[in-house]
Amino acid sequence: MKLIPALVIALWLFPLAALRAADAPPKRPNILHIHADDHRADGLGAFGHPVLKTPNLDTLVARGFTFTHCYTMGSMIGAVCLPSRTMLLTGKSWLRIPQRGGGGAGEADRSLPKVMSRAGYETWHCGKGGNEYTVGVRAFDTNLLMDDHSPDLRRGSSERHADAAVKFLRERQTEKPFYIYLAPPVPHDPRVAAPEFHGLYPARDIPLPPAFMPLHPFDNGEMIVRDEKLAPWPRTPEDTKQQLADYYACITGLDHHVGRIFDELKKSGQWENTIIIFTGDNGLSVGEHGLFGKQNLYEFGGMHVPCVIAGPGIPQGKSEAFVYLMDLFPTLAEFGGAALPDSVEGQSLVPIISGKETKVRDLCYTAYTNCQRAVRDQRWKLIRYPLVNQTQLFDLQNDPHELANLATQPEHAARVAEMMTLLEKEMAAHADTSPLKVPNPKPAGWTPPPPRTKAESKAPKRAQS
Repeated sequence: MKLIPALVIALWLFPLAALRAADAPPKRPNILHIHADDHRADGLGAFGHPVLKTPNLDTLVARGFTFTHCYTMGSMIGAVCLPSRTMLLTGKSWLRIPQRGGGGAGEADRSLPKVMSRAGYETWHCGKGGNEYTVGVRAFDTNLLMDDHSPDLRRGSSERHADAAVKFLRERQTEKPFYIYLAPPVPHDPRVAAPEFHGLYPARDIPLPPAFMPLHPFDNGEMIVRDEKLAPWPRTPEDTKQQLADYYACITGLDHHVGRIFDELKKSGQWENTIIIFTGDNGLSVGEHGLFGKQNLYEFGGMHVPCVIAGPGIPQGKSEAFVYLMDLFPTLAEFGGAALPDSVEGQSLVPIISGKETKVRDLCYTAYTNCQRAVRDQRWKLIRYPLVNQTQLFDLQNDPHELANLATQPEHAARVAEMMTLLEKEMAAHADTSPLKVPNPKPAGWTPPPPRTKAESKAPKRAQS
């Protein structure tokens, strides 16, 4: 008889408990953002690269969502990574961000780590401190700076960054979800990795880029910036292959140590509840169009970056929508249920990932200092070089590597005019007042500087740009 009241109470409480469970907010995901330095948009094996080995990052592509047209919007300096990383952590476009990584308490309060912290996340950053948005990285609960400038330190950079991330995951004592921003200075030069990774890429076996050229056909306004001085003029197949081999070794080394972080997430039971984002801060030419740096607007040059998102609630798929790195700010905030500051210009990518929308903008606009501007749609791309009065028009549908400039052909004059109008509108929308024509343009011809002396060649390369 005494069992009956207890059974009645239990049956009465069961629907109440079920109702409370249904009303409880879902467990918020952890977020791990791996942000590589100078990582080309085609720099994963899963993207069809002919030789690059990235088995761990490839798993993100296999189970996650890839944005094939992700860009950093522009740069006013040769160190493209600085405005790029500032846009990422502020959600603002390139001409509206704080300059040189600065900004006061108000900027820190509106930064992505503070926004995620207010939403209940434990925030953790490990990465380079130079050419980074200083106010933003200082706003993380934990901020570990590892500026591995020298070749000896750079060789173990990916390992040390992974060690720090694994240690954080093992030792954290809170039930809060985490937001990790892991930003190692890899595969940026000096391009050195552990010997086993270099051994995977004999230079003789490395294919040249499809758009390899000994010299760029004209002065693009930034021909001798420090990145361009890392290779001799004219560019040679032998040197280019060696630099690509070293570049790929660094990427594979990074991938190996990223795999260690993935293993720790699985061991700790956090893998199934962690959204993982992989991006680069900017691209790199490494021989494309006779260029080696990121100070240009070609598709496989400076502004086009990889972007893959995988984890709980993320379907497998890809999108050709035009997105910017600044769009990750509202995207991560939406993943974490965080409130957005009014200052954010980026657009959340969640509607595209969920299949509710196919795009967040119609065009892609990119820029570099006062010497290059570009706009593209799904087929056509125009690049304008106002300082030398040069224009390029490419049919990306039929010429994805931008080898045939159509701007001088009479039958494409209307297309050039149309794209120039679109470029002007995009510039106006993003506070860009730089002229597309100048009164006295310089000659477009360009002569490389004389070869470096033996003493100059032996001098150590400058580390970060």
